[in-house]
Amino acid sequence: MRYVSTRGRSPAVGFVDAVLGGLAPDGGLYVPQAWPQFSREEIAGFADLSYAEVAAKVIGAFAGDEIAPAVLLEMCREAYATFSHAAVTPLVQLRPGVFMAELFHGPSLAFKDVAMQILARLYDHMLGDAGRVQTILCATSGDTGGAAVEAFRGRKNVKVVALFPEGRISEVQRRFMTTATEANVACVAVKGSFDDCQAIVKAAFQDEVLRQAVDLSGVNSINFARIAAQAVYYFTTAVALGAPARTVSFCVPSGNFGDAFAGYVAHRMGLPIGRIVVATNSNDILARTFEGGRYERGSVQATISPAMDIQSASNFERLYFESVGRDAAGTAQAFTGFADGGAIEVPASGFAAMRELFRGVAIGEAETAATIAATLDLSGELIDPHTAVAVAALDKVPDAGRPIVVLSTAHPAKFPEDVAKASGVTPDLPRGAANLADRAERFDRLDADADAIKAFVRTFAGA
Repeated sequence: MRYVSTRGRSPAVGFVDAVLGGLAPDGGLYVPQAWPQFSREEIAGFADLSYAEVAAKVIGAFAGDEIAPAVLLEMCREAYATFSHAAVTPLVQLRPGVFMAELFHGPSLAFKDVAMQILARLYDHMLGDAGRVQTILCATSGDTGGAAVEAFRGRKNVKVVALFPEGRISEVQRRFMTTATEANVACVAVKGSFDDCQAIVKAAFQDEVLRQAVDLSGVNSINFARIAAQAVYYFTTAVALGAPARTVSFCVPSGNFGDAFAGYVAHRMGLPIGRIVVATNSNDILARTFEGGRYERGSVQATISPAMDIQSASNFERLYFESVGRDAAGTAQAFTGFADGGAIEVPASGFAAMRELFRGVAIGEAETAATIAATLDLSGELIDPHTAVAVAALDKVPDAGRPIVVLSTAHPAKFPEDVAKASGVTPDLPRGAANLADRAERFDRLDADADAIKAFVRTFAGA
């Protein structure tokens, strides 16, 4: 299996190089040269397998012969043993035809754990074989940083620098990062938005001198291994509901578009998906794109679903590349222009291709809060604000189809104040995280200045 850049100016690489590289040298994102396929019989057979066994098959389709199947299976078993639920991503029913996949049973109580736990083990395996130590730089709108710190803390082959927008994530989200005591972890509160953090990460990756000096890598959803790992729960949930004999739809709360793009990947691999409804909060760049065909950045607004407070969804470049017939030159021109001007007019043929699978819905703050309360009243399920955005979006897409699965991306206890205000019920942290508020925090504060943060990374990596 070989991987190419969406911008077409970097050589094709293998799975290991794509994972350890994160972002392609030309600024593009890696995608497989050809999408691997599962037959209907193979997908039906997933019903008899554990989550770890399905993960080994899905991720293995992308790893090819670069990781032995038995080794990958053992990594998957170890990764998903860290989850508190035996099913890893269990399904619950909200109402007839509507289900919820709980993706928050991992160590940091967010869906990012599903990919990050296996990614940490992939890194250990790949870097150990090569005798390398890498520096991971990640930007987080709330959950990626906590998942990365939980997965990589104490690992000898990796150093982690997590950037988060100061004052724009919940206290619980912040503490999952900043209470780590291991010397290989550094957290930085950036005086700006998540988009500022993400732009700084991209600038760091395009600094070839820094990249080589610290052996830079990234575990944001720009890393294709993250996408491959997230595609797994599309297969397991759909099969549990009767796929491939039955078509299943999904409703995904989305900011950076990685979680929703993972559904596109599963679809390209053969999973019959009816619709993927992309639900956003008032930071509605994706909803506007899928409904109007213009990808246009707005100003970031703070909401009660902060992990979605994004106006530049990096994984959209992957979908754009696929939708315009893998026109790398056109993709490079479009996204270079977006970086400068903040807008892309999606070509008519590309927009039509996107609309074959995707719809977009934006949900306001009042409706998000009301949905938390209504879901508790109607189903007994207490949900977080991000999940509430998706639940609220369900009935706004008349052709979404049934059954439909809402991806529940975070435990409600990560947002206790907002959940309690909306529902009257304060969610408790699970037992393993109950003393989080008592742990001392450790982090630095820096301006949203790429040069200052690159200097910080260089110093930390050399320490």
